[in-house]
Amino acid sequence: MTRIFDDPEEFADDQLAGFLDLYADRLRGVPGGVVTLPDGEPQVAVVIGGGSGHYPAFCGTVGSGLAHGAVVGNIFTSPSAAQAYSVAKAADQGRGVVLSFGNYAGDIMNFGIAAERLRKEGIDARVVVVTDDVASAEDPEQRRGIAGDFSVFKAMGAAAAAGLDLDEVERVGRTSNAATRTLGVAFSGCTMPGAEAPLFQVPAGHLGLGLGIHGEPGIEDVPLLPAEKLAGLLVERLLAAAPDSSSTRLAPVLNGLGTTKYEELFLLWRHVARLLRERGFTLVEPEVGELVTSLDMGGVSLTLQWLDDELERCWTADAYAPAYRKQRAPLERLDASGRGGAAEGVAQDEAVPPASDASRALAGAVRDGLRALHAVVAEHEEELGRIDAVAGDGDHGRGMLKGASAALRSAEQAPPEAGAAWLLGRAGRAWAEQAGGTSGVLWGAALEAFGGSLGDDGDVYDPPKVADAIDAFAESVQDLGRAQAGDKTLLDALLPFAASFREQAGAGAPTRDAWAAAADAATEGARATADLRPRVGRARPLAEKSLGTPDAGATSFALVVTRVGEVLARD
Repeated sequence: MTRIFDDPEEFADDQLAGFLDLYADRLRGVPGGVVTLPDGEPQVAVVIGGGSGHYPAFCGTVGSGLAHGAVVGNIFTSPSAAQAYSVAKAADQGRGVVLSFGNYAGDIMNFGIAAERLRKEGIDARVVVVTDDVASAEDPEQRRGIAGDFSVFKAMGAAAAAGLDLDEVERVGRTSNAATRTLGVAFSGCTMPGAEAPLFQVPAGHLGLGLGIHGEPGIEDVPLLPAEKLAGLLVERLLAAAPDSSSTRLAPVLNGLGTTKYEELFLLWRHVARLLRERGFTLVEPEVGELVTSLDMGGVSLTLQWLDDELERCWTADAYAPAYRKQRAPLERLDASGRGGAAEGVAQDEAVPPASDASRALAGAVRDGLRALHAVVAEHEEELGRIDAVAGDGDHGRGMLKGASAALRSAEQAPPEAGAAWLLGRAGRAWAEQAGGTSGVLWGAALEAFGGSLGDDGDVYDPPKVADAIDAFAESVQDLGRAQAGDKTLLDALLPFAASFREQAGAGAPTRDAWAAAADAATEGARATADLRPRVGRARPLAEKSLGTPDAGATSFALVVTRVGEVLARD
């Protein structure tokens, strides 16, 4: 929801005033929009525009190597003919003007009227309409303009900066548009300033395929897809609508529509890039980020432009605007080969030390235990996150699962001759490296300590030996976490577990029985943390809020040792 505004009716003008104040060193406001300050030899003026609500489009891409002016209409509304005329007249440098915008009826009429008025005054004005949205029509000429706007504007801006005349800049724009295709999806609708509800809603568990950038919903609701399958959908649909081109060089734009986080875009790009490369394409200076948005819409679009030599020169040319900068010189100074003193990577393969028969047999039980650990954490990931979110950051379940997954992979990839101690050390290091956070450090180091105490040279691993390893696990957690019993941490389940196991082992109980009794003690300890106030860690400032909720770390430990105990009972 758009929450920052004064009078909703004045939102477009108010935001533009702030923008102009911020970039007064390179742009100036004119009635209807913005134009660049004078810069070098006269150029053909590329004037772009449309409604507000799409930043960085349109005024964010006014600058050297890009547009010379932007016409700014009200939110999602075509600017008037008078506004388009005003900006184009101010942007003209005596070499003519190209007006460019997305294929919408209001824009076509108003920019068309402005072009006629300019011509009557002796200013040669051309119009290039962007039609990149493959979901909006079968006929390319009837398609809407969405994020492909940027690709077309970039081509014309570079052509103008290179000194081409009006005919050539117009031709480059039309060539660029014909080579450009876009498809987008929405996860949520956008909300106008002052409105209580979004312009459209996407059904729960779905995405809207083929959205528009003016709050138009998608043409089809599709069940939500994992990132890899979403990438496949976007890539396949775009390639199916490819222009008649033999080019294998693409300029991709993966564009966020307003509230999609950059991290999500980076993750999706990983799949998009792989799919395109697998199909034989070379990806030329891809752009991933927000370039054409729709207020606070949740969504993403993929644009592909098939490059020839001329379009590639335009795409890779330098540009400098408030929201977009591309400069070749700094990149050319970098040593892409990796020479220049970079440290050599650490070898991933380790020599497996000798291990006794008993240790190799125990390694099988360790693998089974790690599988059980991973399974129970996966089952309870959301619950652990919810508990952690009461007074923390809500990442405990996700962090535990990431660490458990890494530990299990490491163990399952280990050679069959590996002993239990070496296997646990390797798993612990993998957990710490991949999980991060407090739990990652503690569990990683504790597993290493557990394995180190066991050793790989034992002839027997009886309950007292296991009790020593559990104590080493607990001591590692205490040393690193700098906590003690009663602080509402993992230790409030771990210390009762260790004490109970030691007591049972001393009484002669076999390992599986001692473990079961100790797991019960851990579970009771974890439950009791609901009555405690945290005295260390991130939850301490919210101590009162956490009352009534058990500690996430203690809870996950109790779940893990209980499940591992069930595995031991089956042996």
